[in-house]
Formats: sequence, C-alpha cells, structure tokens
Amino acid sequence: MVLRTLMIAAAALMLMTSAGAESKGPNGGMVVKAEDHPIEFVFTDQEIAFYVGDHDGKPMSTKGLKARAVVQVGGKTTTIALSPAEPNRFVGKLASPLGPKARVVFSSVFDGHNLQARFVTP
Repeated sequence: MVLRTLMIAAAALMLMTSAGAESKGPNGGMVVKAEDHPIEFVFTDQEIAFYVGDHDGKPMSTKGLKARAVVQVGGKTTTIALSPAEPNRFVGKLASPLGPKARVVFSSVFDGHNLQARFVTP
C-alpha cells in the first residue's frame, strides 16, 4: 500500500513538473503555457512584459484587455497593473529591479479563459 502511494505521488509530481516547464521564447524570455496559450515573460531593471499567443502560438491582440502581475521578492509581495501594448503584450513598471529567484504570477482573462502563468527569475 505504501509503495503504491509513493508511485502515485511520484507520477503526479512528474506531471506537475512537465506541465509548468519553461522554455525560451522569441523575445529571449521564459515561456509557460497557460490554457494552451504561450505566455512569454521578459524583464529589465525597470519594466516587465508578457507576450501572449493564441492556441497556435500566433501573437494574440491584448487591446482592451486587463492583466496584472503579482511579484514576490525577498518576502515582499507587490501587485503590478499591466497595460496592453500592441501587438500582443502587456507591460508594467517595476519599483526596483527583480532579483534572482523572484516569483512572478501573470493573470488575465482571454476569450473567457482565466489565464495564469507562474515564473521564477534565474
């Protein structure tokens, strides 16, 4: 019984790890799929940006949409309102540069889908 429970837990952990796997995007950022939408996270010392694609990976317009990012660095949590920027991105200003291991969660609604993507800075 214990062995079976451990096997199920190991399989679930492998599925969760592969579902949130990050890859590198065309803008040099980290890409995560949320509800089959690729979302690429790019940041500088002063700005964060999220590039959003449709189910086929093509750029998806963000015009008229709302999004936010929750950033957690060093035990402090900040919510950043993101503004749509054509053709397919959301941008927001940072109060201070992101450090290593900062956790960033992107949230928005597209075509009735609640999209949420999680990133950890290198």
